[in-house]
Amino acid sequence: MEIPKFHETFFPILEVLRDGKTMHFRELYKIIKKNYFSDLTDEQLKEQTKSGDILIDNRIGWGKAYLKKGGYIEYPQRGYVKITEKGKNQKQDLTLNELVDESTVFEFYKEENGSKKSVKKQTEIKTTSSPQDLIDEGFTRIEQSVKSDLLSKLKGLDPYFFEKVVLRLLKKMGYGEFFETSKSGDGGVDGVINEDKLGLDKIYIQAKRFTEGKVREKDIRNFIGAMSGDTNKGVFVTTSEFDKPALEKAKNAHHKIILIDGNKLVNLMHEFNVGIQVKTIYEIKEIDEDFFDEQ
Repeated sequence: MEIPKFHETFFPILEVLRDGKTMHFRELYKIIKKNYFSDLTDEQLKEQTKSGDILIDNRIGWGKAYLKKGGYIEYPQRGYVKITEKGKNQKQDLTLNELVDESTVFEFYKEENGSKKSVKKQTEIKTTSSPQDLIDEGFTRIEQSVKSDLLSKLKGLDPYFFEKVVLRLLKKMGYGEFFETSKSGDGGVDGVINEDKLGLDKIYIQAKRFTEGKVREKDIRNFIGAMSGDTNKGVFVTTSEFDKPALEKAKNAHHKIILIDGNKLVNLMHEFNVGIQVKTIYEIKEIDEDFFDEQ
């Protein structure tokens, strides 16, 4: 079962409220998830929006907001929901197209200088997406584009500078001080991280900037050999991928070896802001209910 779209929560919301009782929105969400979406997995129930809200709760919340704009439910007091007579008279499933045909909902979409016709056209295009869904979708597209550009940039770097990038990333992730090894005769090790200040525990780093091809079993074997009994921990990073024998070699080694391919590398760089910067911050605002409680 997929997480329902926001308009797919219309009928469950109306059904739960049909007895006319006033209900707190959190209890409403709980009953809807239990009675109508119980087939969702624990992972789906914990899935979040880009802003950190629980996705299923966010979808129900937008369904509730649209039903209120359509006059099917009301908010009698802060945090509570109640069905209206119009909502009680809605005996069958309510579609989004039916809802957006009503003038009150058009006002919900309408921009200051927009027309009802243009608003309807825009609405039809976005029938399965709540405003939060559209924000998350746009955010994801931008993020994917940045990561793709970042990987291309890494593949074009000087190999020695790529090694510096990897070491800076690991330091940003909270590992200890590092030092680079000599560029010749380093035995396949590009850097060493001291996990403690005295250097008793070390992590060896290998960084391979590949523009094509995959890291092979031989590369992993050489990396293991370069540790020379000095440590049993290593991180092998590449802009490419690891072929199957390389993955098996690392998995079955007596050493603890972490493999980071190109996709995982750019994900980590994006998460820890290495090689990228924040360009724009958008603020999403909502009503401050506490402000109005002061009256």
